[in-house]
Amino acid sequence: MSAFNRIRKYHSFFRFKRDFERYSLRKAKSYEIIIHWLHSKLNRNQFLLFSGILVGCAAGLAGVVLKMLVHYIHYFITHKVHFSTQVVFYLVFPFLGIVLTTLIVIWFFKGQSRKGIPAILYEIAQNSSLIPSVKMYSQILQSAVTVGLGGSAGLESPIAVTGAALGSNYARTYHLGYKERTLLLAAGATAGIASAFNAPIAGMMFAFEILLTGVVFSDFLPLIVAAVCGSLISKIILQEDVLFHFESRVPFNYRNLLFYLGLALLCGLYARYFVVISQRIEHFFHRLKWSTLRRAMLGGLLVSVLCVAMPPLFGEGYTSVKSLATGNADAIIQNSFFRYLPVQSWIILLFTGCICLLKAFATAITIQSGGNGGNFAPSLFAGGFLGYFFAMMCAQLGIAEVPVTNLVIVGMAGVMSGVLYAPLTAIFLIAESSSGYDLFIPLMIVSTISFLMAKWFAPISPDLKQLADDGKIFTREHDKNILSIMRLEELIERDVQLIDMNATLRQLIELIKDGKRNIIAVVQSQGILEGIITLDDIRPIMFSPDLYDTITLKELKKAPPAVVYPGENIADVIKKFDETQVWNLPVVNENGHLEGFLSKSSILNKYRMLLQEYSEE
Repeated sequence: MSAFNRIRKYHSFFRFKRDFERYSLRKAKSYEIIIHWLHSKLNRNQFLLFSGILVGCAAGLAGVVLKMLVHYIHYFITHKVHFSTQVVFYLVFPFLGIVLTTLIVIWFFKGQSRKGIPAILYEIAQNSSLIPSVKMYSQILQSAVTVGLGGSAGLESPIAVTGAALGSNYARTYHLGYKERTLLLAAGATAGIASAFNAPIAGMMFAFEILLTGVVFSDFLPLIVAAVCGSLISKIILQEDVLFHFESRVPFNYRNLLFYLGLALLCGLYARYFVVISQRIEHFFHRLKWSTLRRAMLGGLLVSVLCVAMPPLFGEGYTSVKSLATGNADAIIQNSFFRYLPVQSWIILLFTGCICLLKAFATAITIQSGGNGGNFAPSLFAGGFLGYFFAMMCAQLGIAEVPVTNLVIVGMAGVMSGVLYAPLTAIFLIAESSSGYDLFIPLMIVSTISFLMAKWFAPISPDLKQLADDGKIFTREHDKNILSIMRLEELIERDVQLIDMNATLRQLIELIKDGKRNIIAVVQSQGILEGIITLDDIRPIMFSPDLYDTITLKELKKAPPAVVYPGENIADVIKKFDETQVWNLPVVNENGHLEGFLSKSSILNKYRMLLQEYSEE
C-alpha cells in the first residue's frame, strides 16, 4: 500500500471515529455531555474523586429508597390492612412476599440470575467488573417486596449489589478502564452499605475485606468520598427509627472479660450452625424438582409458619433487637403464643433460644425459595438474640452484674464476623451504629475469635467456596487470580499442521518443508486425534530416503503426554504442563476431535500482559 493510500485510510478511520463520537454525544443526555467534558479536562485522580462523589450519592439515594420502600410497605400492612387475628397476618404476608418476588423475577426479569455478594465477586473476576444495568433497580424492587412483606432476610446485600451496579455502569458509560471500573464498583457498594447503617467506615471495610480481595489497587479517596456521601444522604433523609442504631449500653469493664470470651465461643459455634443450615436448605431447594413458582409457594408457606410461631422472625427484625438492647424483652413475646404463659425469665430464655435456632432456617428458606435478600441483617439479628440468650443464661446461673446490653451489641458483631468472614466490617459496623467506640476491645475479642473459629471449620466462606474452587472469583492468591481471568479458548492455536495417520514418511517430510512448527498432529480422516509427531522423533530417519515410502505414520506417531479440553481451568492446564515437562499440548473436544494446540509460551505471554493490565502502574 502506498503512503498516500495509508494516509487516506487513516484519515477515513479518524473521520469515522469523530463522527461516531459526535453522534454519541448528540444521543447523550445533557448531564452526560457535561461529565464527558469534565473527563476530558480533569486528570485521572481528579475525575475518579469526582466520580466517587457522584456514585456515592447515587448509591446512597438507592439505599435510602430501598429502606423507605420497606418501611412504608411494612407501615401499610401493619396499620392499614386489618386481619381478624395476628396468626392470619403472619401467614399471609411472608408467603405473599416470596411468591410475588418470584413472579416479578419471572415476568419482568426473565428468570433470576446470580444474586447477592457472590454475584458482584463473579462480575469482578469473570466479566471485567461489568455488571448488567438491570441490577441498578431490579434488586431494589425484588428485596423491597420480599422483606417489606415479611421475608426473613436483610436489605444490605441488595443495596450493595445495586450500588456496585451503579458504579460499574457509570464507569462503562464514561469509558473507564478495568481498574477504575472496579474501584467505582466498590465505591458504589461502599456507599450502599454506609447508607444502610449510617456507618461509612464499615462500608469501606466491607469493600476491602470482601469485594476487593485479590484486587491490587492504591486509590482510596473515591471509596472514602463515596462512603461519606452515602452515609450523609442516609443521615439527612432517614429517621432514627428506620436506621440501624443503638444508644444504651454500659462502659466496658475488664472484669467482664470472661463474659465476652464465653460469648465469643458461642458466636463461633452458632455462626457455623447458621452456615451449615443455610447450605442444607440451599441443597434441598436445588434438588427439589419443582417449578420455580411451586418452590416459592413452599418456601413462602414455611416462612409464614415460622413467623406465626416466632413473630420476631418477620422481616429484618431490627425492632426486636432494639427491644432487647433497651431492656424491653417482654415486648418481643407479645404477638407469640408465649404471651399466654406467665412472663418469667426462663420463658424469655426459651423464647430467645428458639429464635436463634429458627432464624437460620427462616433466612435460608426465604432466600433459596425465591425471595431476595442477604445475610447481613439476619446475622446481626441472630447475634443480638444470641447475646441476650447468653446473658440470661448467666443470670439464671446466679451470676451478678451481667452486662446484658453490651452482650447483645457485641454478639451481633460476633455472629456477623463468623457468618460473613468479615471481622473488620463487623467491628466497625457495630461501633459506628451504637456509638460504641468504648466497646472496641470486646468487639475485637469476640469478632476475632468467632472469625478464627469459622476459618477453622472452613478456610473459605461456604457461600464462595464453589466459585473459588472453580476459579470464578478472586482469592488472596494473586497468581491464581490472574490465571482465572484467562480464557483457554482465546489461547488455542488453531493454525496447526495435520496429517493423515495412513500417510508415509515422504508425505510428512513434504509437510515439514512448508511448515513452521516442530509438532505435527496425526489424525483420522474425520479429524480425530490419533497421536503426535515432533521433529525430534523423526530426526534419526529423516535423512534416509530409502525409508520414505516404507514407513507410515502409524509406526511413528506417539500418544500425547496429556490432552487439554476446551472447558478446562487454566490452573489445571498449567499443572499438566508442569507434570509432562512439554511446551505444547493438543486440545481436543469430548469427541476426540482436534481443536488445536496450546503452548506454554502463549500462556506465559498472556499472563505477563494481564499482570501489567490488572496491577497498579
